[in-house]
Amino acid sequence: MSSELLMRIHSPEFQAMSERVLAATELTSRLNVLPFDDADGKAALFERILGRPLPERTTIYSPFFTDHGLNVDLAERVFINQNCTFLDFAGIRLAERVMVGPKVTFITVGHPVDVDERRVWLTGAPIVVEENAWIGAGATILPGVTIGRDAVIAAGAVVADDERIQPRGRAEGDRPPPVVSDASRRRSRPPRR
Repeated sequence: MSSELLMRIHSPEFQAMSERVLAATELTSRLNVLPFDDADGKAALFERILGRPLPERTTIYSPFFTDHGLNVDLAERVFINQNCTFLDFAGIRLAERVMVGPKVTFITVGHPVDVDERRVWLTGAPIVVEENAWIGAGATILPGVTIGRDAVIAAGAVVADDERIQPRGRAEGDRPPPVVSDASRRRSRPPRR
């Protein structure tokens, strides 16, 4: 994750961001209970969430979550499937024809690792997804990542550490096997007779 310090917590800028988070959360909670076919209601709420109308041929299926909204920049013909999260304070840009699978998470902010700075600063950097990229279901994209044109991010992948996924490149996730404790093994065994 990017180590760029964005703002000091409890500063006036942080307070303004916090107020926007509350407003965006209230708006997305309304959006996420609208009937699927209420196109006018969704369009009106997206305009308030994003600060501008959705591009005409861009599709977002709810539920949709954002903590800020005003720093999400969507081009034409973007498709965002359901249950996606955009933590966009540092900016998220999706270029034309980007496809985003369900349950994808974009996170542009975090905290320093250093324990003394963790509760004092927010860190982060923008995320850029270039034209015609495809982000698979359940992927997580962290601050400072750029995903190149025509790239594919596999389902479940975590893309981090200021990576740049090259045009037509791929990023594949690797989930560790589940940890099974001795206690859970004992419970799953049939009783001895």
